[in-house]
Amino acid sequence: MSMRYISTRGAAPALDFEGAMLAGLARDGGLYVPETWPRLSEDDLIAFAGLSYAELAARVMAPFLAGSRVDSAVLANLAREAYAGFGHRAVVPLKQLDRNFWLLELFHGPTLAFKDVALQLLGRLFDRVLTRRGERVTIVGATSGDTGSAAIEACRDRDAVDIFILYPHERVSEVQRRQMTTVEASNVHTIAIEGSFDDCQDLVKAMFNDMAFRDRHNLSAVNSINWARIMAQIVYYVAAAVALGAPRREIAFAVPTGNFGNIYSAYAARAMGLPIGQLVVGTNRNDILARFFDSAEMKISAVEPSLSPSMDIQVSSNFERLMFDLYDRDGAAVAAALGEFRKSGKLKMPDERWQRARAIFDGYRLDDEGTKTQIRETYEATGELLDPHSAVGVAAALRCWRDPAMPMVALAAAHPAKFPDAVEAATGIRPALPQRLANLLRRPELVNVTPNDLGQVQNFVARHARRKETT
Repeated sequence: MSMRYISTRGAAPALDFEGAMLAGLARDGGLYVPETWPRLSEDDLIAFAGLSYAELAARVMAPFLAGSRVDSAVLANLAREAYAGFGHRAVVPLKQLDRNFWLLELFHGPTLAFKDVALQLLGRLFDRVLTRRGERVTIVGATSGDTGSAAIEACRDRDAVDIFILYPHERVSEVQRRQMTTVEASNVHTIAIEGSFDDCQDLVKAMFNDMAFRDRHNLSAVNSINWARIMAQIVYYVAAAVALGAPRREIAFAVPTGNFGNIYSAYAARAMGLPIGQLVVGTNRNDILARFFDSAEMKISAVEPSLSPSMDIQVSSNFERLMFDLYDRDGAAVAAALGEFRKSGKLKMPDERWQRARAIFDGYRLDDEGTKTQIRETYEATGELLDPHSAVGVAAALRCWRDPAMPMVALAAAHPAKFPDAVEAATGIRPALPQRLANLLRRPELVNVTPNDLGQVQNFVARHARRKETT
């Protein structure tokens, strides 16, 4: 049976996997989700024990590609290629920090952030599908720091893809910026927007909603609005849970959260049958999600720069996917609620729907001083250096852990060397970049600074996108 994907706003046609992957954002402005959730049985979870990460990835993702021309053998090969270059043989190793408390390291990919786990696969999926179709796409994406470099690394030098990444000017770390602006590839373009990540994200959505521009340049997306990103991230939750005793016992996860995509992937794994007993949302001072789980209300405020810039977000795109389920998959109701949210800056969720979210989710806010304290305390207690985002996840786990008998896994989202100033301020130790990136700070940069203006950004894309040659 083929897997179909539907929009969270209910007014776009259902698509197959390839259509949803290439579209990115639905034409009604919604996000694609599976029409039905595939199921992981207890027997499936037992059988996963002992598989390599690539083997597990192919098994977990296969139902989402059902009916597509990417068959199980092709998917298995793509997964092997995607994870062969990671810096740890386990790809996403688990480290024990304390009794029943674990750290899932997701930063062993080429750009040292969790985004690599999905994007190294997604770049290959794009290449495979587009080459077979004889098509090309123009990828546009917004990044708060890590998605951009991971997407660029996945898409650089691919004949069927041009990629444009928007990031907030002077609001990412130097390492994050240089990982984007020092790439010498004719199909890679970065745009520093004079504004916040939310401004970048709004510009990307506006380009997708300009149907003439979208169709002229065959726009697509690789950030977490693209379902394939969510699909690939489900795998490491399954891997960690199986390693810690699933299906015999439930597991809790704590996730440093900005755009809600990573923790939504855990929610998706739970919807498939993975025994997850608790999900903890860790936020920095930009705490709209933590406030929602405390009060049932989302209220937009100004984005404030922090030590964890990848989480400096007020409008979390992937929250719409959770809303879709909380509103009983009523796309019109979701569209109406989000329209009012954008208009008024507030969203008050009905109590019954909010209580359903609170049954599984907790939220926690950690400011910059608390982040530095957590980095220092973790290092003193365990010898592990945490980047600021991972520190938020660890703090949220420790403070919101409902049942200490249930294993808790905090996600380490980025390598500490991506944020050396913050780590050094907290511990006195300046983490070094891995050898393959040792000369990053000496590479020449190309920085394109652009006002927060849709017309100017569209003109930049139009000037630099390569046209498909006709014969």
